[in-house]
Amino acid sequence: MTVLKRLTILVLLLGATQVLAQNGPNLGYVYPAGGRQGTVVRVTVGGQLLRDPQGVYVSGAGVSAAVVEYVRPLSDQELGFTAWWLQNLVKKRWSAVVQAQAKTVHRLPDHPWLRDLDEQTPQRLAWLRARLYDPKKQPNAQLADQVEIEVTIDPSAPPGDRELRLVTANGLSNPLRFEVGALPEVREEDLGSASPPLDLPVVLNGQILPGATDRFRFRARAGQQLVVCAQARRLRPYLADAVPGWFQAAVALYDPQGRRVASAEHYGFDPDPVLHYTVPADGGYGLEIHDSIYRGREDFVYRVSVGELPFVTSIFPLGGPAGTPTVATVAGWNLPATTLTLDTRPNGAAIRWAHAGAGAALSNEVAYAVDTLPESGETEPNDSADHAQRVPLPQIVNGRIGSPGDVDVYSFEGTAGQEIVAEVWARRLGSPLDAALRLADATGATVAANDDHTDPEFGLLTHHADPYLRVKLPADGTYLVYVRDAQREGGEAYGYRLQLRPAQPDFALRVTPSSLPMLARRPAAVTVHALRKDGFDGDIDVVLQDAPAGFTLSRGRIPSGQDSVVVTLSAPPDAPAQLSPVRLEGRATIGGVAVTRPAVPAEDMMQAFAYRQLVPQQELLALVTGTRSIPTVWRPLAGGMTLASAAAVRLPLGGTAPVAITAPPTLPDARHSALASVHFALCSPPPGVRLVGARVSPTGVILTCKADANSATAGRTGHLLVEAYLELDGQPPARARQRVSLGLLPAIPFQIVAPGS
Repeated sequence: MTVLKRLTILVLLLGATQVLAQNGPNLGYVYPAGGRQGTVVRVTVGGQLLRDPQGVYVSGAGVSAAVVEYVRPLSDQELGFTAWWLQNLVKKRWSAVVQAQAKTVHRLPDHPWLRDLDEQTPQRLAWLRARLYDPKKQPNAQLADQVEIEVTIDPSAPPGDRELRLVTANGLSNPLRFEVGALPEVREEDLGSASPPLDLPVVLNGQILPGATDRFRFRARAGQQLVVCAQARRLRPYLADAVPGWFQAAVALYDPQGRRVASAEHYGFDPDPVLHYTVPADGGYGLEIHDSIYRGREDFVYRVSVGELPFVTSIFPLGGPAGTPTVATVAGWNLPATTLTLDTRPNGAAIRWAHAGAGAALSNEVAYAVDTLPESGETEPNDSADHAQRVPLPQIVNGRIGSPGDVDVYSFEGTAGQEIVAEVWARRLGSPLDAALRLADATGATVAANDDHTDPEFGLLTHHADPYLRVKLPADGTYLVYVRDAQREGGEAYGYRLQLRPAQPDFALRVTPSSLPMLARRPAAVTVHALRKDGFDGDIDVVLQDAPAGFTLSRGRIPSGQDSVVVTLSAPPDAPAQLSPVRLEGRATIGGVAVTRPAVPAEDMMQAFAYRQLVPQQELLALVTGTRSIPTVWRPLAGGMTLASAAAVRLPLGGTAPVAITAPPTLPDARHSALASVHFALCSPPPGVRLVGARVSPTGVILTCKADANSATAGRTGHLLVEAYLELDGQPPARARQRVSLGLLPAIPFQIVAPGS
């Protein structure tokens, strides 16, 4: 984070009026979801709990943003006044009587959408009418709040994806994607049927409302190799309440005579469509975009790039060995060259990304792998057991299913009891190959086979089509590995990387959420997910890495047999209001060797009402704010209660165990009465574990936890999250009691044990 950006956030936070809330702000969309280098873009963010916005954070260099204003919902009366205005503006019936009514009876409210309404273009008025009065629009509380922000993009800002977060009095929002580009941009609401055709290249921005189809016109010349590349699902990967779980865009291209000449609803296995079209004659062409089943609402946001743009359709090989210069062959449309040098410097990420071209002629990004195992290339013919290509272990083979029905066969020598992994990397690297693996002995008898294997590290894949086998070989001898396409497809683009190696137990980590609001300096709860590999089942210790001064993490261990742990992150009592990057890592011992892995920030997203995906993000950020909204007598408790012991609580099955909580010595003399007013509750407890009592002690509070004999499980370990809160008298006239949170206690490690142990 730059010094200027940090200072901007600090000033906004220090001047904010803090409000305690159970839930933080949640962003559902950003529109437009990007902007051009060297421009200032007015952007709307929509979501929930966005009132009282304080600031905006955008990741990366060269981009800054500021809140313009909160866009309140219009009342029914205000909507009626606005409808009257729109009707008279469209029909141009501005008689003296109508003008008098506009100044008195039908006065417009002060609202950002309605200012200078009588100076707006007809297309802008039509856009506004659709958003305010669309009869097909369904109310959605998750998108009810809106905030206008202004994004300033430096001319030298590196192109690519950024993360945009909103800071409100309720905390820090989830991140959403915002793209910095180099092409001219337009918005649908700024264009109408009478607008002249657009010049290319251009980026089209819009939102699809229910049943709507957006249309654009542009000029094209004979011989141009047009590329139409849509971004819809890429901008908002998962929608919790929509099937299939994202905005499924469909695009169509029309010639000057209005005939459809090309269309697409996807690109290979990617839901976002891409078109390639050779222009036969000069003229004005049309582009349509809509949802494939004609759904729509504000978060159906799209960006469509149109022009003679470079686009990579395939790359081979799909990676290279670390530290070894590697040049890949690329194919596609409008490419400046047929080769691409890959960055294989050691100690970098295992999966990396590359572009062809530069500047405004920058292609789409393509993925490739960098590994430390020895590598070789496929040698034809190798399409049968008699012509199997012999490979030593361990080895990565860069191959290709070059034609429909092609089968590649490899052989290696193995010993009885040896644990071998055979794994294909293809779909995870952008290859269309739907690979299938079969391991056979020298007689051709199948030892093991696999088609699809889910890799939780790739939460954005719509089809986990890469196979994986982990097998203990039954005998000494020669073994055969068969690689084919499960759909019997093939071609130059159907590349793969086949790993043949001994099992390498390992793990990766994801941490959710990626935005940690620490209101009133209270601990923030985070979940660390272990993605175990090649049978690793050991303990993983979670620790802070290069943390800001005074930040602490509750003891976190993902024990053997479990895949996650909930921990709490705490800031020091005197921490200033700040937005701080945080890094967590996991440490384990594997085969006698100490191993450290970073915890990648992620968002736990729901897809289509049921499925959950861990979607990686760029940064893990913690927002620390003050305590001024907590009643004065209880402020020392906010983030000030600690565990008396770091040891795990041993909770007997069917019995109870005490947990001692130490209150800060800075409480006033009425210490016991203040503590007696505090209530405690378990947050998302494990099955069978309950909080059954709390009493004041000389040093703080003693909590009593119970493990039910019929529903708890002996041997289970983890952490308990406890929230402290007050119940205060409400304001008249209702005077309903209000729950005011004092925050979470540090996570309490526990272990359920057998009775008497």
